[in-house]
Parts: sequence; structure tokens; C-alpha cells
Amino acid sequence: MAKGYWITFYRSISDPAALAAYGKLAGPAIVANGGRFLARGEAVKAYEQGIAQRTTVTEFDSVGQAVAAHNSPAYQEALKALGNACERDVRIVGGVD
Repeated sequence: MAKGYWITFYRSISDPAALAAYGKLAGPAIVANGGRFLARGEAVKAYEQGIAQRTTVTEFDSVGQAVAAHNSPAYQEALKALGNACERDVRIVGGVD
């Protein structure tokens, strides 16, 4: 079974305090659901469109586990804390065997 990867691209952040509150809840919720953070932070270098935005990459044992983590009650609470603090794009993709 292919691993699942949860990739989040932050286009803009309007409320850093709300993002920090989200992070305090989201990190433990993701880890409790089997997630392992592989990368988090601002882009070191950007090519093509040149968008150097905050990005996170989280690995799960399967796509199903990644989806379940996103839908978990603990992560949904984190999303409530985040509110409209940022514009972001969350994608869950399957790994390559």
C-alpha cells in the first residue's frame, strides 16, 4: 500500500496569532493520527512561478490514514482555531511505490 502525503501550501497569512493557536492543536492531532512531519517552513528557494510560500509535508502510512487524520475531531478543532487566518491549499496525494 502506498504511503499518503498531506501537503499544505500557504498563500497568505493574515493572523499569525491564530495560525500559532492552530499549530498548537494541529501538530498533536496530526501526530496522534500517525502523521510524521517531513518538512515545514518557508521555501528556501522557489522556481517556475517563484512563489516562496510556507509549505508543510506530512507523511502517513496510507492515503486513508491521511484523510482520517484530516477528518478527526481533534484536527477539526484545530481548524476552528485557524478560522480565516490564512489562505491555503491542502492536498492529500498518494506516494509512489
